[in-house]
Amino acid sequence: MKFLIPFSNRSHSFTEEEVAVVVEAMQSADPLTQGKNLKVFEEGFRQYTNARNVFAVCNATAALEMTVQLARLQRGDEVIIPSHTFTSSAYPFAKRGIKIVWADIDPKTRVLSPRTLIEQISPKTKAVVVVHLYGYGADMPEILEIAKTHKLVVIEDAAQALGVDIEEKKAGTFGDFGVFSFHSAKNITTLGEGGMLVVKDEEIAGQVPMLRHNGHCSFPFEREDYWIPAMGNLDFPQLENEVLWPNNYCLGEVECALGAKLLDRIDVINQEKRDRAIMFIDALSDFPELEFHQVASSRHNYHLLVAKLNNGKRDEFIRKMAHDKKIQCVVQYYPLNRYPLYQKAGFGHANCPQADDFFDNMISFPFHHRLTNDELDYILQSTKDVLKEL
Repeated sequence: MKFLIPFSNRSHSFTEEEVAVVVEAMQSADPLTQGKNLKVFEEGFRQYTNARNVFAVCNATAALEMTVQLARLQRGDEVIIPSHTFTSSAYPFAKRGIKIVWADIDPKTRVLSPRTLIEQISPKTKAVVVVHLYGYGADMPEILEIAKTHKLVVIEDAAQALGVDIEEKKAGTFGDFGVFSFHSAKNITTLGEGGMLVVKDEEIAGQVPMLRHNGHCSFPFEREDYWIPAMGNLDFPQLENEVLWPNNYCLGEVECALGAKLLDRIDVINQEKRDRAIMFIDALSDFPELEFHQVASSRHNYHLLVAKLNNGKRDEFIRKMAHDKKIQCVVQYYPLNRYPLYQKAGFGHANCPQADDFFDNMISFPFHHRLTNDELDYILQSTKDVLKEL
């Protein structure tokens, strides 16, 4: 079906200045990876988030893969993860033999809450992954108190929450680790892929460059000639005498140059999306069966615009929007315990009624930053028309 307004996985367009930055990096960066633009991007991100240690990587999944090692989680340890999230929040743990315990979501905020976290804690729980899904910041101060009491490692999946403020502190900087994404669909994108890892502990942070870049490091001795015995040394990153296997998770210089430039625009993009979301939600106030999560503050960046349709006619709504209005609404984030991948891995059981209920009735509207005002008005009017027909 050809849609008049498809559900696009490209978030925004690029300004002439941003394009110029890309061209300049393409023409002049030497090398094209692990160069000066990497340092500029990381420093800009550090200043923007006020985080201690930040590391640009090829994507947020890579950042989570590294986090599993850096947190020194062991086979058989339990990690609590909300069942309603993207798969990358979970499988880096599963593939290393860590037991996933699925947590429910709060029915209003649609993210992990202190209550749903406490319900799943056991003596084997070693970590919790807090996902700021849809761009809404979870209750980190209360979650940190719970984690402190139970000695849990706190990992923030802030892939969708860049620029979100939780009590005047940036989402992704509360926990022991924070993960961000610059994927094509995110509020800013470094040409389709990209990520950032935030690490609180200085000793752990010291191992990240080697872990990120194939174990490369300097030789511990003076060399007569630079090529003897080789251009660079290789070794294992280590934490408390535990060996960590490195990989190649580097982000290229062109992407870093663009990312550094886009940091100037993230707050503007977030505010524009927030304003449009609130306008859209307010305009549908006569339809209480369509339940949004309305937050006018920077606690929400409205990466996505989602709602729950409480009349049992979600599928009919989506079909009518598609066939009658040529608007592609979608359903997102199948509870992970329902997927064959997790069922076959032994993680098919979950007691998450709120996550199930939300998913079975949720609608995600087209809401990328490139939507024109006329297109957004058409989605709004079409939504009203279809709701009246149901």
